[in-house]
Amino acid sequence: MGFLSGKHIPRRTFLRSAGATVALPFLEAMVPAGKKVWANASTSDPTRLIAIEMVHGAAGSTKWGSTQHFWSPPTEGRDFDLSPSALSSLEPFRDYLTIVSDTDVVNAEAVIPEEIGGDHFRSSSVFLTQSHPKQTESSDVFVGASLDQIYASKFGQETPIPSLQLCIESVDQAGGCAYGYSCVYTDTISWASPTEPLPMIRDPRVAFDLLFGAGGNAEERARRRRTSRSILDFLMEQVADLEGKLDASDRMRLERYLDNVREIERRIQKVVERNASGEMRELPEAPAGVPDSFDEHVKLMFDLQALALQADMTRVFSFKMGRDASSRVYPLSGIDNGFHPASHHGDKEQNIQEFFQINRYHVSLIPYFLSKLQSIDEGESTLLDKTMVLYGSPMGDPHVHNHKRCPLFIAGGANGELEGGMHLRAKPGTPMANVMLTLLHKLGVEEMDTFGDSTEPFTLSV
Repeated sequence: MGFLSGKHIPRRTFLRSAGATVALPFLEAMVPAGKKVWANASTSDPTRLIAIEMVHGAAGSTKWGSTQHFWSPPTEGRDFDLSPSALSSLEPFRDYLTIVSDTDVVNAEAVIPEEIGGDHFRSSSVFLTQSHPKQTESSDVFVGASLDQIYASKFGQETPIPSLQLCIESVDQAGGCAYGYSCVYTDTISWASPTEPLPMIRDPRVAFDLLFGAGGNAEERARRRRTSRSILDFLMEQVADLEGKLDASDRMRLERYLDNVREIERRIQKVVERNASGEMRELPEAPAGVPDSFDEHVKLMFDLQALALQADMTRVFSFKMGRDASSRVYPLSGIDNGFHPASHHGDKEQNIQEFFQINRYHVSLIPYFLSKLQSIDEGESTLLDKTMVLYGSPMGDPHVHNHKRCPLFIAGGANGELEGGMHLRAKPGTPMANVMLTLLHKLGVEEMDTFGDSTEPFTLSV
């Protein structure tokens, strides 16, 4: 046992000082003597949920791209080959991977003539709600409660933050965008209720301060930042006192966690300093805490999510990695064409190939996060074993703005609820909502009979 006194410490333990609040990671000392970590995991240690949306669909959803297996592997079942697909970087995690191909998101389609052309401005609101949004530019928005918020309402209330919503691109939840739709429909994927969109945090510094209580108010945060000191510098006495009571393995676990906190804080400070230096920025409109580099920004956000899950500050994240109609260029993809222009490939094979490279680059960032979760030891399992990571898009072929054969995969063990290591192909016309209904059941929301336009649960086994 990890506590030298023979007593256990509560799982919800914090180090507090001078406006800084740092929750502790899982320690063996938190497990009462004679009890197993995994005992009654579904209620005492619920699955962590990460829902990630990437806009603009996939090259593999085009007619030609599907023949090249640009998204879906060639074969179904367990003996699938990821190498030709945009998912090739996930090979090290294939045992944690469930790919579901060819589901549709019909509720993102236009229903009446006035909605035609507005796909980019309603699709994101459909992804996690699987519901059709009301066309309006006013405050009377209406779509549906999202999967992440349904789960958070049941299993997120025991944590300091029930859920957290993050994004990479700029958002503006005010006024109308285009085709008669409020900007809120394209700026968030999380809805607490059909009429309650939740704001998303773009700035890693804001997310860090929220998670680690770095200053109780704006004045205290500004004062601390002027000192250039880490929040951990204000907690040294509490850390030393706690470490004196832990055994060697727990001390090492705590030290690694605090080192990660300090390192992420240092990286955020470097971003702020670079952006405040007066040098020309690639993203001049972005807050000082937002890196100009897409790669750096995404990885910072993943690191913050991993730390928050490790400390059990929250168990639910939604993460919007793109914004519809964004023309951002991703140099590391090897393509110098903007995202939105590249998505309008004109059904030309070379252009579809280039869009595929962008898809593959986006997915290649996910193993960084999965590796982080797998490295976090939680006794008899890793954090990856306890987490469900959902990645997908509500759009299929972006050139024609359709919502057929949309990209979707799930990673992680979800506390033993996901078998992993399989590729499943849905029958034509199967709603993506069927898969999400099954995921809700596996998350413990078993009382739901329908979700969005679901027709029945989708079997996630070979």
